[in-house]
Amino acid sequence: MTETVRTFALRASNAYLVESDTGFVLIDTGFRFDRSRLEAELRAAGCGPGDLRLIVITHGDPDHSGNAAYVREVFGAKIALHRLEAPAVERGDMFLSRGTPPLSRRLLKPIAGLFRLRRRERFTPDLFLEDGDRLDDYGLDATVLHVPGHSAGSIAVLTADGVLFSGDFLENRARPSLATLVDDAEALKASFDRVRQLDVRIVYPGHGKSFTMDEMGNST
Repeated sequence: MTETVRTFALRASNAYLVESDTGFVLIDTGFRFDRSRLEAELRAAGCGPGDLRLIVITHGDPDHSGNAAYVREVFGAKIALHRLEAPAVERGDMFLSRGTPPLSRRLLKPIAGLFRLRRRERFTPDLFLEDGDRLDDYGLDATVLHVPGHSAGSIAVLTADGVLFSGDFLENRARPSLATLVDDAEALKASFDRVRQLDVRIVYPGHGKSFTMDEMGNST
């Protein structure tokens, strides 16, 4: 089976459309203000209502989940994420998938409203993805990896040919690195130690351009 990856570099984050022989899988959906662009990109790629088989949300932050409910309604695809992210998307508060906030995150609280899902953007997932789950039923030869650290339920998707969709577990804002916003530093390090032992050919991050694991060096 062959897959084609299309990168949608939205204003605040990346979304990825993966096309296989049997349809499409969308990984992340961007902020609400990217809705028109995301829909136009999907249709331009030949993905119309009924063609999208699954929406994978790597974590519940609104720059990744903000259009999930809309895309589900229009394109008819199920939404999947890790169960630890469900409170964040059901109640619209990204901090619900995180533990006791350090000072740096507490300082964000006064502007936290800017990073909430509005009521009509909140949703209940159709299914939960756990570590080791396969996506073959949705046309994608890939495995789900639970990679906590950025948030409790962060997941990544690793295809059989070594493509890793990392969400915000790995990023490339200024250079390839671990997550900038860290919920659990020890969990993040453990996730990275695990993933760098896998056969990863290229990383498609939640922010920034794609890179190889070699470019990460020993970032911990």
